[in-house]
Order: sequence, then structure tokens, then C-alpha cells
Amino acid sequence: MAVTVKECLELQLLEVEMLLSMFPKRGEFSVDEDAVPSVQRYLRNADGALPPQLQYRITLDVGEAKVKVELQVLLPHMYPQVAPQLFVRSDALHRQQQLQLNTRLASHISSLDSGDLCVCEAVQWVKDNSLPFLENSKTLSECASKEVRVKEMLHRMWIYSHHIYRQELRKKIFDCAKKLNLTGFCLTGKPGVICVEGLRENCEEFWRVIRYPNWKHISCKHVENIETEGSIDNLRLFHGFEDLQFEAHGDYGLRNDYHMDLGQFLEFLKQHQSGHIFQILFGVEDKHAES
Repeated sequence: MAVTVKECLELQLLEVEMLLSMFPKRGEFSVDEDAVPSVQRYLRNADGALPPQLQYRITLDVGEAKVKVELQVLLPHMYPQVAPQLFVRSDALHRQQQLQLNTRLASHISSLDSGDLCVCEAVQWVKDNSLPFLENSKTLSECASKEVRVKEMLHRMWIYSHHIYRQELRKKIFDCAKKLNLTGFCLTGKPGVICVEGLRENCEEFWRVIRYPNWKHISCKHVENIETEGSIDNLRLFHGFEDLQFEAHGDYGLRNDYHMDLGQFLEFLKQHQSGHIFQILFGVEDKHAES
């Protein structure tokens, strides 16, 4: 004889009563206040529309530390003839551990006899099997926090000047970059461009030193920060500090007209995975860039 929806809903209410007796404390068993009355009204008059599916949450204290683990329950109208929808969650679990725990729970529930009430069984299973996942999650968190402490940051500054000519200024730039263990380049001429990369405090010290006392036509156009769990040397785009000169029009008799070939400079940037910087520096897009 086929089991009716009414019979299934009666069994569901019986199981809710059992769970309420198992979890009488405030906050342990949570259900919408109209959920059970809706089912009861339907059972008194089964000619009406089906009530909303029963759903509730059971909060468990797991282990000596009493870690909060929540079992979320959604019951199809034909439960226990069909399996309930169960989901375990905890703020103490990483996403992967939570997925593994729920996969194991679903496998266990599917192994039970069809037609039997199983939420109480699921509660006991979660109590008995959550702790290893919680301990593993704690270990991973401790490892992650240790990794955070050893992370380093590469700082890269892109500096633009109307021109860079004077020998004493160029010497100051190269000496300072070497002293502070910075890699990058200095594009001499008109326009002038400097890139320095290294530790943040060293880059900022370089910027402070070369700006003052009286370099007026200079600005830091762009800054990049890249985090790494290893050495920042693995993130450097330049192996040393290069002296760049891409002469375009030669010397017109005035050194202040010593223009640089920006096409060659763009190719240099591309070779160092920095083609996107060209537009930031000059406000001009690379016409040959892929769309």
C-alpha cells in the first residue's frame, strides 16, 4: 500500500517532537514559528494546499572546546520515503572541510534503510564525526597564519619627468638605486622615466632622495604592490638598474631637445611584461595591442 503525503507529514511532526525533547535549550533547535502549525492545519484538513516544507536548524556543541556546528534540515513532503536535504556548516570549518564533511554525511544517510526517519541519526553522526574535520581545519589555520607572517611585498614605482639630462642627477639616481638594492631603469633624455622595484621602504627612500631639494618636473605616475610567500627577488622584472637611451631625433644642437624614441621604449616595456604602463605614463594607448 502506497504511503500518503499525510502519513509522511505525521511522521515528520513526531520526529520534530523527539528533537525538541533532545534539544530543549534556547537556540539549540530553531524553526520558523508558523512551520509546525502550517503542517498541523493541513493534517486537520488535507483538502487544502500543501504546507511549506518543514525546515529547521539544530546547533550542536562538538568536542571539549564546544565548537558550534549547525545541521540545517529541509524535509520534502514525502520524507521519510525520500531522503531529507541536510547540510552541515560551521564558522570553524574551511570550505573544503565543509564539503568533505557533507559528502560523508550524505553517503551515510544513503546507506540507511529507505522509509525510516533519519534526522536523529544524522545528528548523532555529526556529533561523532565532525571533530576530525574541525581539528584538521584548526591545523590548516595555524599553518596559514604562519605563512602570512613570512609573506613579503614587492613595491614598484613608475616615475615620470619632463626630462633627465644632467650627469650629476643621473649619478645620484644610480648611486641611490644601488645603495637601496633597487632594480629597474632610468630612461635618460626627453621624456625621462625611472622605474624602481624592491622593498617598499627602500623605494620610498629613493623617491624622497631624488625629489629634493629642487626637482620640479617629476611625478610618481603609478605604484604596484605584489605580495609573495617567497623572496621578492622572484617578482622583479629587472635584474639590475639599467641606463636606457633610445635616441630618436639626435642632437639638434641643444641638449634639451634630445628626444627619446618612444616606440623603442614601448618594446622595451613589453619585453619586461610592462606594456600597460606606457598609457599610464604618456596617456597614449599602444595601437598594436591586441583587443
